[in-house]
Amino acid sequence: MIPFDANGNFHPRAGGHEIRRLAVRGAAVTVSASGLALAAQVVSTIILARLLTPADFGVVTMATTLSLLLVSCGFNGFTEAIIQFEEVDRQTVSNLFWLNSGIGLALAVSLAATGSLLAKFYGNPLVADVCKGLSVGVFVAALSVVHLALLQRAMRFVGTSINDVTGRTVNTAFAIALALHGWGYWALVAGIVGQQLSITLGGWMMCPWIPSLPRRTGKTGAMVRFAAEVYGQFTVAYFTRNIDNLLVGWRFNAVALGFYKKAFDLFALTASQLTAPMNNVALAALSRLHQDHERFRRSLASSLGVVALLGMAASAELTLVGKDVVRVVLGAKWSEAGSIFEMFGPGIGAMLLGSTVSWIHLSIGKPGRLLRWSIVSLALTVFAFLIGLKWGPSGIAAAWSISYWALLLPSFWYAGRPIGFRVSALVSAVWRYTAAALAAGLVTAAIMRRTQLWESPSGAGAAGGAIVIISILFVTLYLGTVLLLHWGLAPLRQLTSLLQELTPLSRPVAEVGGEYK
Repeated sequence: MIPFDANGNFHPRAGGHEIRRLAVRGAAVTVSASGLALAAQVVSTIILARLLTPADFGVVTMATTLSLLLVSCGFNGFTEAIIQFEEVDRQTVSNLFWLNSGIGLALAVSLAATGSLLAKFYGNPLVADVCKGLSVGVFVAALSVVHLALLQRAMRFVGTSINDVTGRTVNTAFAIALALHGWGYWALVAGIVGQQLSITLGGWMMCPWIPSLPRRTGKTGAMVRFAAEVYGQFTVAYFTRNIDNLLVGWRFNAVALGFYKKAFDLFALTASQLTAPMNNVALAALSRLHQDHERFRRSLASSLGVVALLGMAASAELTLVGKDVVRVVLGAKWSEAGSIFEMFGPGIGAMLLGSTVSWIHLSIGKPGRLLRWSIVSLALTVFAFLIGLKWGPSGIAAAWSISYWALLLPSFWYAGRPIGFRVSALVSAVWRYTAAALAAGLVTAAIMRRTQLWESPSGAGAAGGAIVIISILFVTLYLGTVLLLHWGLAPLRQLTSLLQELTPLSRPVAEVGGEYK
């Protein structure tokens, strides 16, 4: 893709009447790619959990708690600025590239230099060397931010999705190969750096644009301020999501953190596979509707209904089969992670819905409001963590679930005020799915109590069988209750229609101006 024309203006753009079709097609591709990424991650998790120890995962988590924040500096800020601004030009984007690359280099050096301080904080000397290894990936990742953002602005989601899957596959291959050769935690470090290198190379290949030297344009400052507000919000939200790792690693040890991290990864994996692939698609589409509040509200409510349909089912089902999932995926030596994962389950549905709040703030150009809400959310979540710490990692997991539900309605009330999206609209869109998941979950649990399924099977094969039986029972009850509450087949028709639209070969994409429409 050549992103700019001879005059330096961004030119791969779609007409307004094609936005929905491109957004749906983008969602189709990203969800499909997400499935492939999930497969790669599941394979990696299953194999590495048996090759490495909880302590290996724990020591890498101690370092990545900081490194992932630094890697995300440009991805969460400049990306949204390039996508959201009405007009962008070659010179301004070039300025952003050099600025982001310089920041990436400074952050990489800082991570390598502060590794010893982190090692002292955790009481684990291995953390210092891990930080030095991960610092390479921080700089490499910074070089891809602007190119990937241009591709996303042009709604080239096919290429970016393939690039992401390739990067995850490289991570899996590197980590497994080196773990088989006895590299221990260094196998995980090499996989992370390899993924970042693969994504950067892929971004430059798909968008072979060479930035020009920095020059004043009068537009860079506004985009940098927007990006700074977005990254400020992301930083606060990141600490909200990762301060639990700090507390567990500091209060306990690398082994306890390894168990906790694996349980959290399975918990977060559900969210990442259902909503993360839609984030940039939703932002690109809603950003073009922010002037039409009525269409914006309808589109948002429809999206929330789909998220609730899938999310509430996942929340109830994984609460029921959490221990068995851990036994099958990770193996018997990770049984302690199963007890922790069981506490995460009830919060999955609320977490998925809460993650969509950023779509509202960013698409209407209000990152400052998102930052302010994130600060409030951080304070309340940390308070819940400090209370839950008394009960160990399982208490922290339970605090997560409680905080997600406690913050859900206030977060939408605050986010929806500028566009008139009321809490009642959220409740109307999701309450039937919430009630159906609760009812089906309680009935399934009552049936389980009368059978041997209530006790966790000792072997992986038996655990897998229990997952299948429980899942069939729950899904049958859930779908039946959903249809009953809707007094008909409307939810299934809506889902079927969406799946048809998401079929990559459903309709051709017409060409416009040498690009696409």
